[in-house]
Amino acid sequence: MPHTSRYQKVCDVFTNKVIACTKDTPLIEAVKLMRVHNVSAIFVKHQQQIVGVWTETDCLTLNFSDLTLRQIMIEKVMSSPVLSVPSQQLLTDTAMVFNKHGVRHLLVTDANDNPSGMISITDIVSNQGLEHYLQFRPINEQYNKNIRVVPSSLAINDAVNLMREYAEKVILVFNEDENIHGIITQRDLLKLITEQHNHLICWDLASRPLYKISPQDSLFDAYRLMSESSIRHLVVSENNQINGVLSLENLINEIETAYCCELEKVLQQRDIALQHSQRNLFLANKIIDSSLDGIMITDSNGVIMQVNPAFTHLTGYKEYEVIGKRPNMLSSGRHDKNFYIKMWDSLTKTGVWQGEIYNRKKSGDIYIEWLSIIEIKEPSHSDVTYAAIFSDITERKSAEEKVVQLAYFDELTGLPNRRLFNDRLSMALASAHRDKQMLAVMFIDLDRFKEVNDSLGHNAGDTLLKLVSERIINTLNEGDTLARLGGDEFIVLCEVESVAAVIRLAEGILNHLNTPFKLEGFEVGVTASIGAAVYPDDGLDSETLLKHADIAMYRSKDVGRNSFQLFQPSMNARSLERLAMMSRFQHALENDEFELHFQPKQCLKTGAIMGAEALLRWKDPDLGTISPAQFIPLAEELGLVVRLDLWVINQAGKELTLWQAQGMNPGRLAINVSACHLSQGKLADNIKAMLTRYQLPGSLLEIELTESSFIGSFSQAKEQLQQLKTLGVHIALDDFGTGYSALSYLTKLPFNTLKIDASFIAKIPDEYGNSQIVAAIIAMATSLGLDVVAEGVEHASQEAHLATIGCNIIQGYHYCYPLTRQQWIAFYNQAAKGYSESTLTS
Repeated sequence: MPHTSRYQKVCDVFTNKVIACTKDTPLIEAVKLMRVHNVSAIFVKHQQQIVGVWTETDCLTLNFSDLTLRQIMIEKVMSSPVLSVPSQQLLTDTAMVFNKHGVRHLLVTDANDNPSGMISITDIVSNQGLEHYLQFRPINEQYNKNIRVVPSSLAINDAVNLMREYAEKVILVFNEDENIHGIITQRDLLKLITEQHNHLICWDLASRPLYKISPQDSLFDAYRLMSESSIRHLVVSENNQINGVLSLENLINEIETAYCCELEKVLQQRDIALQHSQRNLFLANKIIDSSLDGIMITDSNGVIMQVNPAFTHLTGYKEYEVIGKRPNMLSSGRHDKNFYIKMWDSLTKTGVWQGEIYNRKKSGDIYIEWLSIIEIKEPSHSDVTYAAIFSDITERKSAEEKVVQLAYFDELTGLPNRRLFNDRLSMALASAHRDKQMLAVMFIDLDRFKEVNDSLGHNAGDTLLKLVSERIINTLNEGDTLARLGGDEFIVLCEVESVAAVIRLAEGILNHLNTPFKLEGFEVGVTASIGAAVYPDDGLDSETLLKHADIAMYRSKDVGRNSFQLFQPSMNARSLERLAMMSRFQHALENDEFELHFQPKQCLKTGAIMGAEALLRWKDPDLGTISPAQFIPLAEELGLVVRLDLWVINQAGKELTLWQAQGMNPGRLAINVSACHLSQGKLADNIKAMLTRYQLPGSLLEIELTESSFIGSFSQAKEQLQQLKTLGVHIALDDFGTGYSALSYLTKLPFNTLKIDASFIAKIPDEYGNSQIVAAIIAMATSLGLDVVAEGVEHASQEAHLATIGCNIIQGYHYCYPLTRQQWIAFYNQAAKGYSESTLTS
């Protein structure tokens, strides 16, 4: 087997320097640089990047009769692109690259793909243990017999042309006068560049005397002569007759073939030798040297006799540092005396010990190794030796621990995950059943966590989740379990003495979360919706308890969030109703089960219709009429609210087209759109597409938005509303007086109409302070040039009061209930007829 390991890499043999010049370097300077550093190739750089290479072989491409040759820039004659290999590539693979591309030099790159050196064919050959392959192989037919011989008087330019034409890397030169031969190689041609010669003939450049070798000599003799003489070509001669030339390339080809055959043969011999005799030291040592596992051999007294290269790689100790010493120099101190007593007891009884052991490297680092110790007794000898074979499994153990961590713990917070929680819940239920104790399972879901991610980014959201988990843990008792199920969902398992204790714990968690968190310079408030189920009252098994706690949590969200709900049987029916609604909703959207109703608005001065608001209705064949207050939040939760908006927008276009066809002119049709639609930045484009599809002017349409629609992304909302304004679409601010009610929005955004929320209208004219607020809103809107619509007018007294304080438009049951399409058309025709007759009468 070769002296070097079969796993030897480029980094073990390459030249760790890169001789390079810039691409505008004159050829003569580049060649001088090559000769100074005694290299056969030079790399070309441009802007710190290797862009080409020039080698001795490239001399054959030059025109030596060109007087400007020496000053030509290296860029003009270099080869590009440059072939490279990573420093960690095996030499066997690198040899294949040389063979495939027919080159002699490769650039070596480091782990960051930066140039770190050069490797040549010679580097590989010098490290392949040539004695083993070449010593008994005669030269025989391995050389080039068809060598070209030229007369000594031949002009050197003509000789170069011959070499180029016939792809010769070497030619012989015969001097008839002196009856001797010389040789010209590619390297000799470099002299023509660095030294000023005119009208040279071949004999002037030829090297002599020749280095000769007999065909009967071995290839190893040839290689040794080449190495000692620093040459790459030998003349093969017999009986003073030149038979040909043996080049280093010929030698390399033979080496590669012999190497592969020999390696296979030696490996077979190794297996046979191991089965029949362990006293074949030569083969055993080679096996030890090539092993990737660390191997240490000691005598019967435990004195180290031999270690392999892998031992040095794994422990950091060189061979000379450990030979003659005892293995306890590697001891980590983590194993007690009893551990080693058991180890030696096993060795004595069975001759083998295997197991994990902590040891210490030369650097002081502790590592885990898988160690096998084998007792070796020779049949014909009384001496006992021990072979310790080990591999570093630290990374594997770390990976195993990480797998366990990922399998049972949440990666972000370090809390138990769903799998581990379920395991603990099963064990806790068994214990509670045996000891007749109570257990509580508590679902915790953060309210509006998505807003934090959308506004501050996911990194801030992750930080918030970790801070929340820490606060919740601080409220729990020892032995309680907090787990993260994913997203912003947490779950608590705790032993309790009473239902009152569950309520106290939930209130404690809510109170702890009410204190704002500091994230990236902002104070962020977080609330949570909590639902709990108690064993044994609310369920006897894991699945039932978890389901009931989840139902209670959703009930907590339904009643306004930031609250706690304990499971009640009535919630189950509500949950089933919600599930049924979810399964029907998408079906309803796909099968056009929704319809628009229309509620007209009235001018207080003239009594005329001032447009209508389109109200979405869903009448399910199985579930009956479903309130928008139920299915709109459901659409948001399912991510279908924008799709629902698009249905309303398209339906509005159809209705407006129908109105025009029937000669109806009731004013603008108002539709409500979601905040999500506005934040996506596609509302204006979708409205424009509808108007284009039905060939409608934008002035027939009014978009109603609530203040929450543009709180999170004001600049984007402003851009969208400006685009709608350009289309001629009117924009109404709905539910004014609730929510944020920032007056600055009225001047910064292009609103046309202000709609006063029905909660204010319901309290006029009886409630003094409320009436003054409504009057102030109307006065402010009028001064800003905005139309004012009072929503929810249900009594004549409200209408009369609104008329006295300057409100010009009302909407509500007092004037008209929401109408179906046919009812609306009939209502409009009747109202239009009555308005026309009253006009004629007046």
